[in-house]
Amino acid sequence: MTGPPFPASLLPLAALVLLAGQTLQHCAGQSSADRPGVHSPPPQPASIGQVFGFRDFTEQSLWDQKFLAVPDAQLARQHLKALTSAPHWASSPEDYATAIYVAARFKAAGLQTEIVPYSVLMNKPTSILIEAFDAVGTKIFTGPTREHVEPAANGATDHFQDDPRILPGFNDSSPAADITAQVVYANYGRLADFQRLAALGVSVKGKIVLVRYGAEYRGVKVYIAQQYGAKGVLIYSDPSDDGPRDQQRYPAGPNRPDTAVQRGSVQFLPIYPGDPTTPGVASVPTLPASERIPVDKLQYDLPSIPANPLSSTDAAPILRALAGPAAPREWQGGLSFPYHLGSSTEPVSVHMRLAKDTGLRTIWDVIGKIPGTSDPNQWVIAGNHRDAWVYGAGDPGSGTAAMLEAVHGLGALLEQGWKPRRTIVIGSWDGEEEGMIGSTEWAEQQDTRQSRADHHAVAYFNIDVAVSGPVFNAAAVPSLRSFVRQIAAEVPSPAGGTVLQQWTKEEGEGVTRRSPRGADSLTTDGQSGDEPHLGDLGSGSDYTPFLQHNGVPSTDIGSDGPFSVYHSVFDNYDWFTRFADPDFAYTQQQARFFGLEILHMADADVLPFDYELYAQEIRGYLDQARGRSTNAGLKLDFTGAISAADHFIAGAHAIRASQLAPPKDTATLDRSLAAVEGALLLPDGLPHRPWYRHSIYAPGEFNGYEAVVIPGVNEAIDAANPTRAQAQIDALAQALSRATEALAVPIR
Repeated sequence: MTGPPFPASLLPLAALVLLAGQTLQHCAGQSSADRPGVHSPPPQPASIGQVFGFRDFTEQSLWDQKFLAVPDAQLARQHLKALTSAPHWASSPEDYATAIYVAARFKAAGLQTEIVPYSVLMNKPTSILIEAFDAVGTKIFTGPTREHVEPAANGATDHFQDDPRILPGFNDSSPAADITAQVVYANYGRLADFQRLAALGVSVKGKIVLVRYGAEYRGVKVYIAQQYGAKGVLIYSDPSDDGPRDQQRYPAGPNRPDTAVQRGSVQFLPIYPGDPTTPGVASVPTLPASERIPVDKLQYDLPSIPANPLSSTDAAPILRALAGPAAPREWQGGLSFPYHLGSSTEPVSVHMRLAKDTGLRTIWDVIGKIPGTSDPNQWVIAGNHRDAWVYGAGDPGSGTAAMLEAVHGLGALLEQGWKPRRTIVIGSWDGEEEGMIGSTEWAEQQDTRQSRADHHAVAYFNIDVAVSGPVFNAAAVPSLRSFVRQIAAEVPSPAGGTVLQQWTKEEGEGVTRRSPRGADSLTTDGQSGDEPHLGDLGSGSDYTPFLQHNGVPSTDIGSDGPFSVYHSVFDNYDWFTRFADPDFAYTQQQARFFGLEILHMADADVLPFDYELYAQEIRGYLDQARGRSTNAGLKLDFTGAISAADHFIAGAHAIRASQLAPPKDTATLDRSLAAVEGALLLPDGLPHRPWYRHSIYAPGEFNGYEAVVIPGVNEAIDAANPTRAQAQIDALAQALSRATEALAVPIR
């Protein structure tokens, strides 16, 4: 392991790490059945049948059963308790302590382990003042109010809210500022909301815009407000978005309390994620300053206007005082008074004074590796981020706990003589909350000519908020959707049966679930009527650099429930163990699922990519885009792209026959299959945001999380730019032709 000296201030947490390590070492190598207090018994062998990618699944099924018996609910609890014992904002000493903890667990499982530092631009608040004044200049609010809850009637309280290391609610990437301006209310701050204000004759130029969280990535709200000439942005949490109305507020129930503040980055992530000063280049500590973009030249990726979050407690006096036109009916939120847009004759003004400490800070990825045997240059990568805005029990602690128990399972298999065919790489990413920084810098470091010659990533599996409740969800590129459903058919659900059975049942019953990050409602998913839906991958988590910059097939999984305490001080161990996963049965489920994804991809005889479905999906996207262009009155020629898609379908059909009956030596076949996703990258990237290179999926420029399919084409249609649209159609046709050529490599 490498890294800076262990800070002396972290001795209490270090002691907890050591204590947890003793307990974990005592349990190492034991299955769940060997330990008391485990809530989900090891699954019994099931008849899985033939599994795509394996000539004969019999031996793999035995390894699967051995693995599934290992991830332990009580050890997951211990992981989460240790990891959330202190606020651990990225680059803090407490954050480094979590890196030490994760690295110790990786080493205990037998992984080759290193801590990889990066030097990245970040800012944190040194002081925040928000004041509001009514039309006659009377001060109506001074804040921000400290996040705090009183004990509930049932005696429930919060044990974590008073830690002096908690940073106040802030938006990372916002500049420092000292401004005063009138306030305009703009609903969710979507492009359509600003267009609606303009249609109503309400200008935001020179104003501070008050918007509510939800509907899109917070940075996009600032991105659009800046384009409309706003002077600043306040983003508040409206009670109408706090969760089911029949649930009580924390600590009595799971819903967000009135003082909770959602922290978050406002970097313009749809332009590029990662260290703002080094797009496309790894921000290693030795990188010369001359190779970084100067801070005063970052206007394309960082906002030039200030932004800060507010609780509903702090937003209420501002909203109550606003006069002017009544807000449109659908803009009315959950506070107990009518919402108005603001008035220039009876203005409410806000003073924002944000002092920031901005500079290069060190973050630490933890990388564990299990070398492959027959195909060591093919890398199966899986990861979860470790940093949090405060304690991060659900986001991302549940994912880290699940990942560590998956690693525990892999370690148990290593002790029993198992060795993967392909190399396994496990990443504990840092700095995700600020803009997927740790994963982006590591992925960019692998995206060099020398790295590509040494190894090739064949898949990336992501887990972020592993658990906030019991409702499973997943998103994936089309080539991995059947793969995900196959895993779901093998993993037991705490609710009974398998994850696939529960997932299918809940979808059939219309159980409410959050949309997977990046899900696009226009896609068909290629599913039959009795199969659960997987979303498309947009952005908002660490799969972004792997899929959309490096062209690596990716998946993302979660298990959902009410999670309105997201990014607040109340996403802590108290909240999680009362309301998200009290017995850690779903965390155990996610560890098993995540681990089987890794095992199957690492051990498959031939890479289990379904390019027939992928090609058919792309053909459908083109048909949709052609219809949209006709409706928009644009004359575009889709002939070449559709022909290329049809050739891709034929090539995918042909190679599937080889996958179903693979040759003895699968090296050439695997190279063909592994090359396809990368072939879909655009050499010049997308217009206006070249860091995003994937021709099929990208986060939308004006939504940030949700996926836009064939983004170059569809966003040009949205912009009513036929010249750009035709160029993107032609570029897409070339990408599809490259993908078909990759599939056409002779296979012996």
